[in-house]
Amino acid sequence: MSKQYYQLTTYQSLLSIASVLLGSLVLAGCVLPPKESAHPGSLESNRVGLSGVAVEPAPDGWWNSFDDPQLDRLILAGLKDSPSLADAQARLADAVARAQIAQSKLLPSASLDTSALYQRAPQNYIIPPPLAGHTFAMAQAGASLSWDLDFWGRQSNAVHRAQTLSQSAAMDVENAKLMLASAIAQSYIELHRENALADIAERSAAQRENILAITRRRIAAGLDTKLELRQAEGQLPQAHVARDQAHAAADLAVHQLAVLTGQGADGYTLIQRPSLNLDAALPIPTALPINLLARRPDVLAARLGIQAADSQRLSDKAAFYPDINIKALVGLAAFGLHNLVQGDASGYGAGPLISLPLFDGGRLKAQYMSSEAKLDSAIDSYNDTVLRAVQQTADQLTRIDALARERVEQQQTLEANEAAYKLAEERYRAGLASYLAVLNAETQVLAARQSMIDIVANQALARVTLLLAIGGSFDARAARGSRSPNSDQVLTRAIP
Repeated sequence: MSKQYYQLTTYQSLLSIASVLLGSLVLAGCVLPPKESAHPGSLESNRVGLSGVAVEPAPDGWWNSFDDPQLDRLILAGLKDSPSLADAQARLADAVARAQIAQSKLLPSASLDTSALYQRAPQNYIIPPPLAGHTFAMAQAGASLSWDLDFWGRQSNAVHRAQTLSQSAAMDVENAKLMLASAIAQSYIELHRENALADIAERSAAQRENILAITRRRIAAGLDTKLELRQAEGQLPQAHVARDQAHAAADLAVHQLAVLTGQGADGYTLIQRPSLNLDAALPIPTALPINLLARRPDVLAARLGIQAADSQRLSDKAAFYPDINIKALVGLAAFGLHNLVQGDASGYGAGPLISLPLFDGGRLKAQYMSSEAKLDSAIDSYNDTVLRAVQQTADQLTRIDALARERVEQQQTLEANEAAYKLAEERYRAGLASYLAVLNAETQVLAARQSMIDIVANQALARVTLLLAIGGSFDARAARGSRSPNSDQVLTRAIP
């Protein structure tokens, strides 16, 4: 009889569990997420020229083309010791850890719990004698198992989001490396420029001193008036100011380099004058495939941002449906420690645990709407990143083209001023002109050389900025596969 009763009880329990499952599923049909709204489309690849052959990320070492060992050392030091890069790497480590946390929720979890409580039971408490009114030990030990079955993909989408965010953080690290190396190279070029301008400022100041001395001698000889003397005296302080400003600018460039490479004031004296070969550095091919932009770390990160936002949306959508877990436990429990190891102290159990949201004040709906809005924002952010990448690249190509023309014109100006200076020297030796005329001609030469230094430095800066805009290399031969980029996916016309 007891066996039949036990079988009946078990059968009723199974029916109860099945009823709960069925009821939950029926209720789930009434608790549905809002309808999915229309999202803005990401830019079509053929609209911005990113539909060509995918290219590999650019390797490090592009700065070696400047042929300056000190620049190589500074960039490697910056990539090793820069606080900004270390911060990006810390964010990556955090993202990887969060992905591992999310991954762990897909697996069963188990725990072991033990407790021993020494207590006194009340006299009138429903505890069988002789425990009532006496002190005793309540002991238990057991193991429990829980497993989220993830029927609706809530956890799996959360895992995909976390993994995508970790990949995006890795792209942020690569972008930080590229930007840091570019910033160091640009600051180093600025230091090269300021040192060259300081040389010209020194020579210009010495020249003004010579002009003032000659003017004083000419006044003593009755050849000039006090007007020329005052003009010469007024130009000398200006030359000294320009010289001091040039040296100060060089010092500021050193300070900037020290910060970028993770050094303090003690690193200032370690940075020597650059020995760059600006004309040979970073030669640009006649044409660049526009699909090089697709390897930019920020473009890749923005694309991953769309995937992460969509995974979050799907996870929030799954939150409207029942959360079904499997629970199991086995253990021992007894009054008195000596009874814990007795055979009748053991127990076990297993069954489903179903959780279904019914009334939450609109929290789930608002959470889903928030994820929809974040997906829209991620798509818009990606589109903006791509368009800005195209603009930055086109701007630098236009700038490089304009600087190339400016250099040709400035070279002609420099050559004309140098020819005039040589002619003034010859006339001075022949007694046909004064030395003051020679110095004035030299002033024009120094001014033309100053402009040429600016143009050459700006050309190098523009090439570095273009390199940054296309992701770190002008080399398109690293494309995946054996195909070459399509001829209609060319970024620019031939570059002079």
